[in-house]
Amino acid sequence: MFTNEMITSFNELELSLYNYICKNSNTVIYMRIRDLADQTHMSTSTILRFCRKVNCEGFSEFKTKLKLSLEKEEAPVRSAQYSFSEFMERALKGNLEDYIHQAAHLVAGSDNVIFIGSGSSGILAEYGARYFSSLGKLSLHIKDPFFPIHAHHLHNSVTIALSVSGETSSTLTLIHKLKKEGSKIISITNHKNCTASKISDVNIAYYVTEEHVGTSNITTQIPVVYILEETARAIHKLTNSSHL
Repeated sequence: MFTNEMITSFNELELSLYNYICKNSNTVIYMRIRDLADQTHMSTSTILRFCRKVNCEGFSEFKTKLKLSLEKEEAPVRSAQYSFSEFMERALKGNLEDYIHQAAHLVAGSDNVIFIGSGSSGILAEYGARYFSSLGKLSLHIKDPFFPIHAHHLHNSVTIALSVSGETSSTLTLIHKLKKEGSKIISITNHKNCTASKISDVNIAYYVTEEHVGTSNITTQIPVVYILEETARAIHKLTNSSHL
């Protein structure tokens, strides 16, 4: 609910109010503005200015947003089995395999494969590079958005970008750099309606319900592992059949 930009804009009084609310959120959502003023030794006008700074018209709207953010944080974590079943049900109904084969053909005909991603997607990007290499398609993993990139190294290359939201700024920065230098782009995202998908040559979307605990995105990555391994195996078959 509170962004870094909001917090840095608080003056000393507002920062004190912010700290009180963070420590007593479950109580604040049931308070009247006069009760909060008495508890924090501040005027109601100070509290109203604070509410406007965090994009709320008044104290009632602030309490509503605070309550919703608390409910989001306290939402039960579903089992991995539920997430896997959800993914498989949608995958079997859709055309996931068609997109995997499109990606496999693109990679099979390339000379260089580069994996990118950040956070948990970065960990899986590194895994993907290793898995592809294990099946005969030498691949590299770049995790530094400022990594120097030169066109003569990207001749006939494919970049595989992993991002749950498809909006991660560091990943998009690398996609733009690599695309500008001539690399084909394959993105693996949770849905197609995102920036990464729109600027990719092939997008593979897996569509599972996103989950968050506080500010942490705990959306299952089981579909990404499946897509990576299926794509690598499809590339291996294509490469071996072309050598026969």
